[in-house]
This record gives sequence, C-alpha cells and structure tokens, in this order.
Amino acid sequence: MKKAVSLILALAMMLTAAAALAETFRQGIDPVYDPFSYMDEKGEYIGFDVELCKAVCDLNGWEQELVPIDWDAKLISLNANEHDCIWSGMTLTKEMAEQGFVLSFAYYDNYQVILTKKDSGIESSKDLAGKRVAVQRGTSGAQLLEDPEGQLELAKTFDGGAPVLMDDFNICALELDAGSADAVIVDIPVAKRLAEKYEGFVVLEENLGSEQYGICFRAGDEELCKKVEDALMKLVEDGTYLALAQKYELDESVMCLLPKAE
Repeated sequence: MKKAVSLILALAMMLTAAAALAETFRQGIDPVYDPFSYMDEKGEYIGFDVELCKAVCDLNGWEQELVPIDWDAKLISLNANEHDCIWSGMTLTKEMAEQGFVLSFAYYDNYQVILTKKDSGIESSKDLAGKRVAVQRGTSGAQLLEDPEGQLELAKTFDGGAPVLMDDFNICALELDAGSADAVIVDIPVAKRLAEKYEGFVVLEENLGSEQYGICFRAGDEELCKKVEDALMKLVEDGTYLALAQKYELDESVMCLLPKAE
C-alpha cells in the first residue's frame, strides 16, 4: 500500500511539474530595443511588446518568462527550444515562412529611416554616398541593405561599399554620437526614441522600406500561435492594445489592428 501511495504521489508531482512547464510562455526578446523591449532604470524589462505579451499570458493563464536573445541568431535559438517565440519588434518575412516558421498576423506597421546629426549635411539617402553608415546585424534594416530588390545599390555607395554591422542599435547610436558613424539605418520608432535621448540627432522623413511586425513560432506551433492571436484580438477589443501604444508613444496610425477611420 505504501508503495502504491508513493507511486501515486510521484505521478501527481510529475503531472504538476508538467502542467507548470506547459503554463510558462517564454518570450524571446531583443533586450535593447526601446520602445518594444528594453531594460528600465530598475533593471526590469519593459516595453510595448513585453507588456502586450504579459497581457496575452494573463488571458491564457500562462506565466510569462522573458528570454533575452542574440538577435542575429534568433531563429537558431528558437529552433533550439530556448524560447517559445520571437516577439520583439520582429519583421515578418517571406523567408521565415518559406523555412517553415509559423508567423502570426501583423500587429504593427513599420518602415526604415535614416538617423543622423543635424550638422551632418545628410538630408536624404542620396547624401549617404561615401558615408559610414551603421545598422544592427540581423535586423530587417540590415537585410534591406543586402537585398537586390531593396537598398543594395544604396549600400554600395556607402564608405567601404556596405554598412557597418553592429550588435545593437544602442552601439550604433553611440558610434553616431561619437562621430564614428555618419548615419544609422533603423526602424522609425527606435529612431524617434534615440533622437529623444541624444542631443542633435535627427530622423529623416524618407521611407527606405516598409514592413510589418509580428510574432514568430517554431514549425508545428500553429495552435500556440492561434491562442496568442485570439488573446491579442481580445486586447484590441478591450482597449489594452491602444492603451499600451499610447503609453509607449507609438503612432496610432501604424497600429494595424485598430479599425481604420473611414
């Protein structure tokens, strides 16, 4: 009888542990991607995507776990089961879909811009010829500058015939501030935040390439994706999606899940 009771208790503990594991949703984030996912002065991760995911987890009864990742190796770490998704200002691409990754619907419209200094003499992409231009490796901006159908021809005019790849946009900004870079190719919301942070930084209006943000899951995770999407739409309906956009000063016109005014 004691053995039977011990086996029952052991089985119960295993089932409890498995249930707890299943209820944890591991969000893979770029840890320095303000305003979507970044660390505040208290050492805690915050941002639009961080809080939106937390709200999704609350609706689904999951425990949110934030997993800072190497953005350049994000698909590798996802396939290695180091996190359950990539959700951090991530651009949806046809290459990801072709590789079998499950992609959510888009929740944010984005485009690439030029971040530079007021006194740089750079007023458009035509002025980047011979300039040292920085971009974060593994980002859609970097891919845009490598794409023959994107801005490859523009990148060939840069100093060295290509952009300078850096580990994150904070480093790009430091290089620009120090004069080691003349410009940065970056997502518009990130560019605006950096322009607020650094005196003398300006964001040019020119749109170098449009894209959309979404969430990436491993192949076969269609059901998980659907649960996240269903929860997201509830957050749109109850106003949480818009409230978070306003909290992080995101332009409402690019929040593509909001109903469009007629």
